[in-house]
Amino acid sequence: LPNISPEIFQIILRYIYGGNLSLNEYDNSDIIQILIAANELSLQDLIPYLQSFLIENKAIWMEQNFNLIYQTSFENDSFSELQKYCIDLMTKEPVKIFNSLKLSSIPEKLLITIIQNDNLQMSEIQVWEHVLKWGHAQNPELPSDITNYSKDDFGALKSTLQHFIPFIKFYNLTAKEFTDKVLPYREILSEELFIKLIKTFLNLLDPNIKPSDKSKPCITKEVNLRTIDSKIITSQHNGLISKWIVRLEITDKLTSPYEFGLLFRGSHDGFAHDEFHEICDGIPRTVTIVKVKDSNEILGGYNLIKWESGYGWGSVTSVNIT
Repeated sequence: LPNISPEIFQIILRYIYGGNLSLNEYDNSDIIQILIAANELSLQDLIPYLQSFLIENKAIWMEQNFNLIYQTSFENDSFSELQKYCIDLMTKEPVKIFNSLKLSSIPEKLLITIIQNDNLQMSEIQVWEHVLKWGHAQNPELPSDITNYSKDDFGALKSTLQHFIPFIKFYNLTAKEFTDKVLPYREILSEELFIKLIKTFLNLLDPNIKPSDKSKPCITKEVNLRTIDSKIITSQHNGLISKWIVRLEITDKLTSPYEFGLLFRGSHDGFAHDEFHEICDGIPRTVTIVKVKDSNEILGGYNLIKWESGYGWGSVTSVNIT
């Protein structure tokens, strides 16, 4: 078993003979290695447990180490729960995740699954641009400037992207987006589709209107492009924190999550209390997020009243500390 280190093998043996495995005492990277070893040793009862533990307890770490999780999960079909986690995360934060991945490593089937998802938090022009980037990554020999493309170059790109084109909602683009981003690649579209698109976009009077705004039926999706300027939490936490503030249950539907703006960052503004109060005093309704050093633990709270210097106390009817 050359792919299993002696240390990981000892852990597996203790599980086999003892029947128990306490994962809290192991590093996150060790848990990944235990998962890989469990798969190689066909310990099918252990694989779901390891995946569930990672998803339920190590979500932030997995997002920070998404490349590792992504590569591990799609190496074997047994890691279906991790695969689903990756797809869900790529759907919720596609730009961030795509930028962290080597595009050429994303399987065609996975990328098609993602762009088909109606909950994908990405505008249609962003979808098109990332599909093009993926196509270029599969054909590194293509010129960087499209004006230098030969007929064979367009043919290679067309062949690579042929399975993506039916899932691009071109009618959700504005006329300007179509002209700037799609028209230069007309050679990779079928003649029938290109003629339909040209006729549709030429009939638009306002270059900022989408065909779907007028008459063309299309599948619409709600795109939430709000981001949080934080090195500790991500925009995924936006809805969760908003629910805590308005005292909703996690399963309740939140129609309008709060939009958070950065006031103070310790790594930039300093960690002394004087520096904190100089910036934050007088400001009410703030969320404070703190990460415990040398751990993945995150603490935080919502303060309804304004911050003030001094040693006095304020009073509120409700507070939320997590």
